[in-house]
Amino acid sequence: MSVAAAQKNREMFAIKKSYSIENGYPSRRRSLVDDARFESSVVKQTKQNILDEARVKANDGDEFENSSDNEFDNVTTVDSENMTEINYEDPGLTEDEIVLANAASESKEAENTIQRAALVIRIREMINLGRVLKAIETFHGTVIHLESRPSKTEGVQFDVLVKIDMTRGNLLQLIRSLRQTSSLGSISLLAENNVSVKAPWFPKHASELDNCNHLMTKYEPDLDMNHPGFADQVYRARRKQIAEIAFAYKYGDPIPHIEYTESENKTWEAVFKMVKDLMVKHACAEYVQVFRKLEAEEIFVPHRVPQLQEMSDFLRKNTGFTLRPAAGLLTARDFLASLAFRVFQSTQYVRHIKTPFHTPEPDCIHELLGHMPLLADPSFAQFSQEIGLASLGASDEEIEKLSTVYWFTVEFGLCKENGEVKAYGAGLLSAYGELLHAISEKPEHRPFEPAKTAVQPYQDQEYQPIYYVAESFEDAKEKFRRWVSTMSRPFEVRFNPHTERVEVLDSVEKLETLISQLNTEMLHLTNAIEKLKKPFC
Repeated sequence: MSVAAAQKNREMFAIKKSYSIENGYPSRRRSLVDDARFESSVVKQTKQNILDEARVKANDGDEFENSSDNEFDNVTTVDSENMTEINYEDPGLTEDEIVLANAASESKEAENTIQRAALVIRIREMINLGRVLKAIETFHGTVIHLESRPSKTEGVQFDVLVKIDMTRGNLLQLIRSLRQTSSLGSISLLAENNVSVKAPWFPKHASELDNCNHLMTKYEPDLDMNHPGFADQVYRARRKQIAEIAFAYKYGDPIPHIEYTESENKTWEAVFKMVKDLMVKHACAEYVQVFRKLEAEEIFVPHRVPQLQEMSDFLRKNTGFTLRPAAGLLTARDFLASLAFRVFQSTQYVRHIKTPFHTPEPDCIHELLGHMPLLADPSFAQFSQEIGLASLGASDEEIEKLSTVYWFTVEFGLCKENGEVKAYGAGLLSAYGELLHAISEKPEHRPFEPAKTAVQPYQDQEYQPIYYVAESFEDAKEKFRRWVSTMSRPFEVRFNPHTERVEVLDSVEKLETLISQLNTEMLHLTNAIEKLKKPFC
């Protein structure tokens, strides 16, 4: 039932179409940060419209009847047989209550499902606490936890936190009844313990990435006359053809083979040679090492664009990352969620031949030359996955911050190496103009600190004036972990590579299972250390 409720809640607050220029998206350079900000603002407005509509509707017709003297003594028992006829909408409904009502309306079974909830009740006199408890009993609730503290609110003596188990339908009636009494200052429903109902939807299994395909369209050749391929009908038709292949892709399918044209292979060759020339001096050692390994396995060759399937097989062998085709740039939330499963969503189309060394949108040359070599490095792959895991269930504001961290690290990051500054960001390694700018003395180089990096304004018209330099990938991971621990998400997640499933660690049983697994791993490590200490025979 929680899955059905979560899906309905997601659909209620979801944007129904791709974000594009005609939706009011600003026409600027392609940026995950801008995407996240635009997505956040549209979701916020959509959510507000839904909440306003529910409250206005409730004001137009209220089917609840007030008790005669507005006190708990006159609250009547709920008739469960007639529960479906109750109008849950209320002029004072909060977002949490609308979500609860939405979950309750899923079906008769969902309505009568026991829900654990936390209520904060401000009471004017302690004597009224007994009436609150009587009302909970009347609505067939069970008190799980109760505590009180002196209130700082004028006219209110105590703030009471009470956690209860009660059917969703009765819980909504209880809140309405408590609000009708003058003995209380206020009553608030806190976010429910069941994270699948209130928290933003996120995929739990790799197969659910089939639902993470919302596109951010902006510099599409069909939409923007400044796009290099806008006037090229052949190129536009080619892009549509490749996009349809990506849209048809489903979890478990082999990645479709693209027969690249002579023109596309020439574009690849030009960029490939440029990157190969520059990387020895300006790329980090991890990038150079994997690049040469890709050449040795003849995946990176100058005369043809690599296929995503062969690159995906290479990544799987080295770090467990895999690829899946994308029709274009995804929304920030969908893209980051994929990283949690060690899945990188990659485009398959090639930039227009008119601008081989620049593209206003990610293409497969950017993905292959910029991202893939470092996704085959264990430390960098782990860092990328941790950004993805942190995004699952994060608020819209936190998605913006995570996108900004991603932008200044995975896309445009620098790192120290033997006293020199080297590039590891894909946006730098696949674009020689900004690469030479980034490692020059023109921009400011700052040490990577996630809390500061996450709120740094970025330049979307020209090259960045500020770049962040990591001491190492390990140092960046450790700082990132400490920062993520301060985020508002009320639960922790982990990825189980055996089942390709993200597990929410929200119960003692799950924690005990994880501890048991970790104890086994620690036993293996201890045995290995002891064996290494033994002298050779």
